[in-house]
Amino acid sequence: MPFNIFPLVQEEPGPPPDGGVQAWLQILASHLINALSWGYSASFGVYQLHYTTTLSLPESQVAWIGSLQVFLTFFLGTFAGRAADAGYAQHAAVAGCSLIVLGTFMTSLATEYWQIFLAQGLCTGLGMGACYVPSMAVVGSYWNKRKAFAIGLAASGSGTGSILFSLVIQHLQATIGFPSAVRVQGYIALAFAVVVILVFRPRLPPRKAGPLVEWKAFTEPTYVLFTIGVVLIFTAVYFCFFFINTYATLRVGLSAVEAANLLVIISAIGIPVRPILGFLADRYFGSLLTLIVSTIFLAIMLFVWIAVRSVSSLYVYSVFYGVATGAVQGSQYTSLLFTFTFGVSYLFVSGLASLTADLSKLGVRFGMVDSLIAFASLAGPPLAGALIQSDDGGFLKAQIWAGVVTMCASLFICAAKWTEVKFDGPRSKSGEGETTPNNLEAVQVEDDGRAKA
Repeated sequence: MPFNIFPLVQEEPGPPPDGGVQAWLQILASHLINALSWGYSASFGVYQLHYTTTLSLPESQVAWIGSLQVFLTFFLGTFAGRAADAGYAQHAAVAGCSLIVLGTFMTSLATEYWQIFLAQGLCTGLGMGACYVPSMAVVGSYWNKRKAFAIGLAASGSGTGSILFSLVIQHLQATIGFPSAVRVQGYIALAFAVVVILVFRPRLPPRKAGPLVEWKAFTEPTYVLFTIGVVLIFTAVYFCFFFINTYATLRVGLSAVEAANLLVIISAIGIPVRPILGFLADRYFGSLLTLIVSTIFLAIMLFVWIAVRSVSSLYVYSVFYGVATGAVQGSQYTSLLFTFTFGVSYLFVSGLASLTADLSKLGVRFGMVDSLIAFASLAGPPLAGALIQSDDGGFLKAQIWAGVVTMCASLFICAAKWTEVKFDGPRSKSGEGETTPNNLEAVQVEDDGRAKA
């Protein structure tokens, strides 16, 4: 019998333990994977600034690196979920973490654009896409009554990673140089990966995967309108993350180190926003209405950015933008298990759930939206960079574009809500169709994020 370092689980383990050392270790592992995936990509603004100022690369060209990371994380999530379904969650997580570490160290050696693109964009992006969804699926399999709390702790790793990696790169490159600073980040990623390899353990045996696409969904006006709205959100939402550091140095006069603090503020503010919004949506307003209001607020903040010209106003703006992006930005949407988190991902997934009468179709429908989001995230930042270049380094065109796109997104989601009420009845008001942490306990979530009644 061949030796297998990661043997597959063969027997049904029974109900989730809802605690214990092993369950808490899975939260730790997933928290670190979130830091390595979404946290790393959310810190790309410091790289954007370095590559454009030091290597004299065009804004749009550099943005393709970060947007490729996000694209691969979203797009590969569905397939990584299938691997987790087949019993290979541990293999996918280890392979993903290894690729992130390899790509980071190779980035420290890169001196030309194509080398950076392959190392930081392609290699780390493949790693992020491979490990993210399996990690969240495994965490969800260990918890039932406290699933929301467990997934929330794991998801908060994105904030941890964004803050940590932004500070490491920007503050260390001034003293030890950019290549050495990236290598420090690589060693941090390696330490995280070692912990993941040591403690990450799937609990459930392999199970059969369902279909990838449900074409009938595209005949439903509510689903189509909601999908268009969400795709528009993700077309513009990474614009500020990627370019606010560049704006701070070129337009406001901050140093590169000071500009890095802006990403830290945005990431830190977004962490408490998620549970607060989730509570409000669940208790008072409903997920779709809360998502609509949050999207409008994000659009307003993108327009307000036009008037930000001083250091003090930029710091204040970062706080408010952190609230706005924390409400609608989904660096963590590639797993349906995020239905059980509060805040951002709760709004998106439960909003989709409120438009889906048959919850057994929720997983595949979410995966379909996810794939479209991937292409929107790929195209958005480079398009913003192209607008900046066409404006001779000015941000006005890009700011107006991002604001208009986001406002249009809110209109499409409003239309989805209207068609839901008109044709399906006010389910969110009656509570029959609105997905909440309370009634979600009736839904059994499978490893790859699909749900069945």
